[in-house]
Amino acid sequence: MTAGLRVRKRETGATARLSQHGGVAMESATGGKIELVTAASAPGFNPVDLLYASLSGCLALSVRIAASELGWFSRFESVEVTVSGRKAEAEFGRIESMNATIRILGDFTPAHRHEIIGRAERLCTISNTLQQPPRIEVVAE
Repeated sequence: MTAGLRVRKRETGATARLSQHGGVAMESATGGKIELVTAASAPGFNPVDLLYASLSGCLALSVRIAASELGWFSRFESVEVTVSGRKAEAEFGRIESMNATIRILGDFTPAHRHEIIGRAERLCTISNTLQQPPRIEVVAE
């Protein structure tokens, strides 16, 4: 257990619904809702944005946990994680590379920031999953 933070399990999963003329409505297993956008200029999240958002959110949470585990929580002010990526040119439906930039504010030396980020990478479920992709099984009902 981390100092000041408890790890609790939560129900996970998501369902997407799309009708013939409607947009994609997403719902999490816990009832969270988001509408996907498909137009290139439309504001909002598309599936690739959600992938990047998952990584950036997970890394941000993991940075805060790492600072706490290292005993530096009182020094921690905030973190900003920006994730972007590049689609593979040879394979239409795949992201070839992703980049994460982590900006940690607080009373930290560059060495402290490096240690926090290294620990955060080891804690982050999303980055760990993307490094070793899971088997995906798609079935029809």
